[in-house]
Amino acid sequence: MNQPHEPVRAELVAVAVGVLDGAPRVLTTSASQLQLPAGPLREDHRSMQAGLRAWVEEKTGLRLGYVEQLYTFADRDRAGSERTISVSYLGLTWMERGDLDQWVSWYDLFPWEDQRDDGVLRRALEPHLRAWAQAEDAERRVVRCRVTFGLDGIDWHPELALQRYEVLYEAGLVPESPDWRKALPPQIVGPWMVHDHRRIVATAMGRLRAKIQYRPVVFELMPPEFTLGQLQACVEAIAGQHVHKQNFRRIVEQQHLVEETGGTTSETGGRPARLFRFRREILDERAAGGTKLPRTR
Repeated sequence: MNQPHEPVRAELVAVAVGVLDGAPRVLTTSASQLQLPAGPLREDHRSMQAGLRAWVEEKTGLRLGYVEQLYTFADRDRAGSERTISVSYLGLTWMERGDLDQWVSWYDLFPWEDQRDDGVLRRALEPHLRAWAQAEDAERRVVRCRVTFGLDGIDWHPELALQRYEVLYEAGLVPESPDWRKALPPQIVGPWMVHDHRRIVATAMGRLRAKIQYRPVVFELMPPEFTLGQLQACVEAIAGQHVHKQNFRRIVEQQHLVEETGGTTSETGGRPARLFRFRREILDERAAGGTKLPRTR
């Protein structure tokens, strides 16, 4: 006799990202528990995206602007005993200075991903990765570590954030791993998040880092007026890498992404800096390809 199937629960999960003070930040539901805003898909939700927006506003007070579907997570035992399918979304928002209690820097969650410090934390991970790689299936593991973490002279690719997290998970170097060995402190490997929410954030990080290389979605994270220095700082914050200043400005001009407002600001220090805004055509054609910001170096 066939056993009855257990019901499958569907939930909507939001990775809402903003940038402030040189750090991309992720919205959580509370300061004490690192959990992404989420809620079940209900019959009264007109669509999954509408349901997601409703849950985020109800749980955090934030009204999301730009939203795109990210990935569907459906592995068994990923969210407790109940089988749950999670449809995740990436949302981008402009952050104003204010209450940051519910916002967590994604470089607190993934310290090794910030390469603006010349990879200091990546080097702290390297001996542990090499030890894991030599334990078994050495050839495959060594290649994965070299490619994902940019070892032995291989270039670092910012968009491989998820792949790096998965290597650390398999190596037992992050607290979510069933093989967690507590070999390194949270300052290097980051804190635990509820269920597999850190994996979901890593997926969003990789998506956004890849996307800024071919679509001008960064304007969703910027105020209406900004300096070119502020725009560059936002791109560098997302990518976790520095961008060559003159190359950045030349490509921004070649892509016709911005226009001067006629105003200036003294907030940057030194002489007044010119203010820019994204061109109306870019704002109206945000879904169009062919406009991008410079690659990081």
